[in-house]
Amino acid sequence: MKILHTSDWHIGRTLGDKRRYEEHLAFLEWLLGILADHEADMLLVCGDVFDTIAPSNKSLQLYYEFLRKAHDRGCRHIVIVGGNHDAPSLLDAPRLVLQSMGVHVVGGAVRPEEEVLLLRDETGKAEAIVCAVPFLRDRDVRQVVERESIDDKGTHLVTGIAEHYRQVGEEALCLRSSVDPSIPIIYTGHLFTSGGKTTDGDGVRDLYVGTAVHVDASIFPDHADYVALGHLHVPQQVGDSQVIRYSGSPIPMGFSECTQQKEVVLVEFSPHSLFPLVSPLTVPRFQHLEHIEGDLEEILAMLHDLVARKESVWVEIDYRGSLPPSSLREAIQEVTAASEVEILRLRNTSLGVYSLESSGWEQTLEDLDEREVFRRRLDQTELNDEEKQQLLVLHEQVLRSLAEEEIS
Repeated sequence: MKILHTSDWHIGRTLGDKRRYEEHLAFLEWLLGILADHEADMLLVCGDVFDTIAPSNKSLQLYYEFLRKAHDRGCRHIVIVGGNHDAPSLLDAPRLVLQSMGVHVVGGAVRPEEEVLLLRDETGKAEAIVCAVPFLRDRDVRQVVERESIDDKGTHLVTGIAEHYRQVGEEALCLRSSVDPSIPIIYTGHLFTSGGKTTDGDGVRDLYVGTAVHVDASIFPDHADYVALGHLHVPQQVGDSQVIRYSGSPIPMGFSECTQQKEVVLVEFSPHSLFPLVSPLTVPRFQHLEHIEGDLEEILAMLHDLVARKESVWVEIDYRGSLPPSSLREAIQEVTAASEVEILRLRNTSLGVYSLESSGWEQTLEDLDEREVFRRRLDQTELNDEEKQQLLVLHEQVLRSLAEEEIS
């Protein structure tokens, strides 16, 4: 059996004022080709299908068209779990219709037995069990305790997540013993494991309010034949394990990822081997991103090189110097005019990257989300660290409450 593991598509993502639908369309078309070339039996999508809980019609169109094409081209099973960016109700709404196409969706946490999927081949023979565990929200796994401290919340969250996986694992083992003890059990997850690698500006945050809840890989049952994870955008294995992996995001989430090699993961099970063969597959670059920095001479030299390539390039510039904004823009525009090089972000690092005032090169409000604006506003106060942390907790609670009300 061959499985393709991917996650963190973030359909609807923007970069500056650029919509990225063309990149996502190119990736999804490429993914269809990979599914066909490797004759994959199953596709696992481990959360953050969309970038927002209220995706645009265009984002939804890309998603549903991909599912239809994947089914039409012979992918027997598609398993999709929700991530922290996804609205569970939106993903789950067409669940019964999609099941007729071999698409199994678990948008939000349900009873453990409902997250355990038995998948069969064309002849009706059981071929795999998937424990389709989505992003586990605080309310899904933690009981509120009176006068609970922030540290207590973190401890109880980790305990709740581990207990959820334990219950799902018991259901999976019971099911496997009743059908075929030789079939593999695959787990999904959308979470932050201890020691996981991230990059600055990739949009990955601690998932739980007021805590840095990173779970240990020991929460995954020992009988798991493969654990497919989402949430971290850097492709990586967890610890020394070859079978607990993040596939990472298929396109760079921002300029901090512009040199990062993106991947999907091919997992092949064979009756002749105790362990699956795990092979990362390189995802092509669908839009060239470039981060350049230096003084004016260095920046102009790098821009000349990019223009000479005669390809579409989106550029972030960190300028180190004292040239006035108007003069800097004129010098850059003279090099990039009538070319396919577009400057999406221009910052003067000597004046302070974190200024919210828009003078042409610092980050503008359009570059920041509501959490980062609030965090930077707090930095301008005289509050102590404990007071800032309490306000961050309350702010996060308000944002999540508003998001859930909007989609309900």
